[in-house]
Amino acid sequence: MKEEWRYIFSKGVFEGEFRFMEPMKNHTSLRIGGPADVFVIPQDPLSLRNLQVNFKKMQIPYFPLGGGTNILVKDGGIEGVVISFKSFKRIEVIREDNKYVDLSVEAGTPLQGLVNFSKWNGYSGIEGLTGIPGTVGGAVCGNAGAFGYEMKAVLISVWMIDAEGRLERFKAEDIDFGYRRSGISPAELLLSAEIRLMKDKKEDVSARVDSFLKEKRKRQPISAPSAGCVFKNPDGLSAGKLIDEAGCKGMRIGDVEVSNLHANFFINKGEAKASDFIRLMEKVALRVKEKFGIVLEPEIRIIGRDA
Repeated sequence: MKEEWRYIFSKGVFEGEFRFMEPMKNHTSLRIGGPADVFVIPQDPLSLRNLQVNFKKMQIPYFPLGGGTNILVKDGGIEGVVISFKSFKRIEVIREDNKYVDLSVEAGTPLQGLVNFSKWNGYSGIEGLTGIPGTVGGAVCGNAGAFGYEMKAVLISVWMIDAEGRLERFKAEDIDFGYRRSGISPAELLLSAEIRLMKDKKEDVSARVDSFLKEKRKRQPISAPSAGCVFKNPDGLSAGKLIDEAGCKGMRIGDVEVSNLHANFFINKGEAKASDFIRLMEKVALRVKEKFGIVLEPEIRIIGRDA
C-alpha cells in the first residue's frame, strides 16, 4: 500500500472498512459495473470528513454511493474512491406534537426502511415512495417520487459536508429541486435529512402503502435487477409509453432487455455489460426519435470508465 493510503486509513484518521479493486456489480441494483479503485465504508462522520479533506488535498476523485440504484457503472469501473454510506442508517424522532412528527434520518438508511418505519408508526407523507429502491440520501439528491409524492415535499433541511470539508445545514428551500433532481453536487456529502410527516391512523397509512405497492408491482418489474426508469418523462408524456409504442418492449442486446412489463425499465437477464446497456439505450432512443420526433434524456446516471 502506498504511503499516502497508509495515512488516510490509519487509526485516528479513519474508522471503517476499505477494499481495493472492488467489483461495483456487487453494489448496484443493476448488478453491473467494473471495479472501483478503492471502496471505503466509513463508520462515522469524522472519518467521512477526514476522507474528503484528504482526497481533495491529494486530488483523488471520489464518488458517494447510497443504494447503488439509478446508476450504471461502466465496465472499466470507477477511477478513484467510492464512498459507501451503508453505516449511516439511524432514524430518530427529534420533535413531535399532536399533528406532526419531525424525523432525523441518516443518508444511508434504506428508503423502504423509512417507509416501513412511517407505516408502523402511523406517519403520513411518503406512502407513495413505497417500492422505490435505494437510500434516503439518494432519494433526497434525486428528489425521488411517485404517485404524486416527492421527497422535497416533506424535507425540512439536510446536514452536509461541503466541498471544503465544512459541516453545514441547508434548508430545503435553499436547495434547487426539480423533477428527479436537486442542486446537491457529488462533491457534497449528505449526512442526514430532517423531514416532517403528519400523524395519522396506522391502519390508514398502512392501507395506502400497501395499495401503492400493489399497484407498482402490477406496473413495474421491481423484483428484477434494474436501475429503475432509464429515461426521464418528457413534459406531459410518459417515456415508458413512447418506448412501448415505438415497438421496443422485449428488445435485447446481450443480457440487457427492455422489460415487457414496463418499457422504461431495462433488465439484467444474467451477465449484462454496461456497454450493451448503453447500446440498448441508444437504440431505443433512436426508435423513439424516428417515430415521434422526441429526444429522450437519461434519468439514470452513467459513471465510470470504458473497459
